[in-house]
Amino acid sequence: MTPDDGGPRAPLAAAPALSRTRLKIVDCDVHHALRSLDALRPYLARRWCEHLDTYGLRYPVPFLRSSSYPKAAPALSRRDAWPPDGSPPGADLDFLRRQLLDAYGIEHGMLHLLTPTGMDERNQEFGAALCRAINEWQRAEWTAPEPRLHAAIVVPGEDPAAAVAEIEHWAGTPGFAQVALITHAIEPLGRRRYWPIYAAAAHHNLPLGLHTSGANGRAVTPAGWPSYYVEEHHEVAISQQAVLMSLVMEGVFAHLPTLKAVIVESGFAWVPSLCWRLDRLWAQHRAEVPDLREPPSAYVRRHMWFTSQPLDEPDRAGDLRDVLDWLGWDRLLFATDYPHWDFDDPDSAFKLPLSDAERRMIFRDNARAVYALD
Repeated sequence: MTPDDGGPRAPLAAAPALSRTRLKIVDCDVHHALRSLDALRPYLARRWCEHLDTYGLRYPVPFLRSSSYPKAAPALSRRDAWPPDGSPPGADLDFLRRQLLDAYGIEHGMLHLLTPTGMDERNQEFGAALCRAINEWQRAEWTAPEPRLHAAIVVPGEDPAAAVAEIEHWAGTPGFAQVALITHAIEPLGRRRYWPIYAAAAHHNLPLGLHTSGANGRAVTPAGWPSYYVEEHHEVAISQQAVLMSLVMEGVFAHLPTLKAVIVESGFAWVPSLCWRLDRLWAQHRAEVPDLREPPSAYVRRHMWFTSQPLDEPDRAGDLRDVLDWLGWDRLLFATDYPHWDFDDPDSAFKLPLSDAERRMIFRDNARAVYALD
């Protein structure tokens, strides 16, 4: 939706004044977007352009006229995030520079394209071609002209051989910092069919960027489609718990000791309680998962990171400190989720008082280490 067809647009918010001593930030969840699917045509073979014209994107979902995950604001976004030319929020690089990178002193931004994904495509050969086109587009139109931005290698994860080929093609190319898989996949992501993808990512020291996403045709809840947006907005965290459990309990990290995974846009306060329960179950059922030589929480603390947005804000700020003390202050990566409506402003995101060292870790240093940005 654009401002001309009903989407509200407010004036561009005034950029906060930056001081020379202000901490530089690594934003681990920035959403760029296509102006339209036509933006991919220069990077698609004629065969696939004709396929797109004839059949379009064909996802395994029961929705014909709406998204399976409707948002409570046009295009998911802030009212002031519409570029002046009317393109979708996140589609104008210059506007994104002014409103996010320059305004907040973002030294690195991790890009996550929500749609299309390629991994959702029913025609897997077209899905692979779509991923290659997306990656070409990201390189040519985003990371090459703006070195502060880093893309994720989008892969057709339901075709592991094609996904590995895509990683091998782009690994080492400037501007790519991780490998993106949708989290609502056809099978739990810990299944062995996906392991070649993880092995390739680990070989090239590329973290997995597991942003909540995907349209596999099934509801995000075990009981079916929720009635309200507020339910579905929270259910993404529950779906990411399933991702964590599958990766850990099916032995992915036990077999790939250098693999790193970042859970994006699902909060983090749920991690300790989930790990407590998994540790207890593991102690009772170790014979079922003999590959796990350590408690599940040990793999989480060694292999997994979590972005801050949406930031959990308990009534007692000290409770959040307890969560971070358990999780490890080196496990949290700051994210704004720009340009979405629930954007976390770097200047006011944390009600919890932070020391200078804690602030540097969360807002910059942890991400620099995970993504090898230095």
